[in-house]
Amino acid sequence: MSRYQEFFQGLRDMLPMLLGAMPFGIIYGSLAGAAGLDAWQTIGMSVLVFAGSAQFIAVSLLTGGATLVVLWLTTLVVNLRHALYSATLQPFVRHLPKRWRIPLAFWLTDEAFAVVQQRYARNDDSPDKHWYFLGAGLAMYGNWIGCTLIGLLFGQAVPNLAAWGLDFAMIATFVGIVVPMLRNRPQIAAALVAAVTALVFHDLPYKLGLMAAAFAGIVVGVALERHQRPLQEELC
Repeated sequence: MSRYQEFFQGLRDMLPMLLGAMPFGIIYGSLAGAAGLDAWQTIGMSVLVFAGSAQFIAVSLLTGGATLVVLWLTTLVVNLRHALYSATLQPFVRHLPKRWRIPLAFWLTDEAFAVVQQRYARNDDSPDKHWYFLGAGLAMYGNWIGCTLIGLLFGQAVPNLAAWGLDFAMIATFVGIVVPMLRNRPQIAAALVAAVTALVFHDLPYKLGLMAAAFAGIVVGVALERHQRPLQEELC
């Protein structure tokens, strides 16, 4: 495919993910406005941060009076998964100049990773797969900013929008992203441990339950991966 075909294919393949993210973005815009952020701050966070979970946590912590240190540490831990995404895609983009790698890294979201890594996994010799990456990333970026604006405007007209349960669409999207990627025991165990830990520590303040879940999942996954590797080498 040509670079333009790759670009528009990336846009098209992101459409199901956009539908799942729309309610999430609308709720964020509504909550941010209700939390006291003005329009420029709300939109600016989506433009400059572009991380849904981090933005929700930031708004929640700011509303609860948390310090900036707690906010920074919490969002850092929650977003550590992006380092794993980057490490997975790095072999495919390392030949690109910085003018490509930097914006692609910024636009690397959970949804973009789920779609883009499947494109790179296909056995073809297209030299323009980064254009596919660009199309997928820009599709989600524009969708997120637009939905933030809708939530900011619509949330003022419709009170308590977050109570409508629209966030279920994003939960279903994340389940659809994660489950197909669980291909071995360490990955499955890490996901299960993280899920159980998140439920057990759900009531901790400052979203510390998410930090505990992420840490527990990483520890279990790494430990099982290290244990499994020598066994595989012995079998070989």
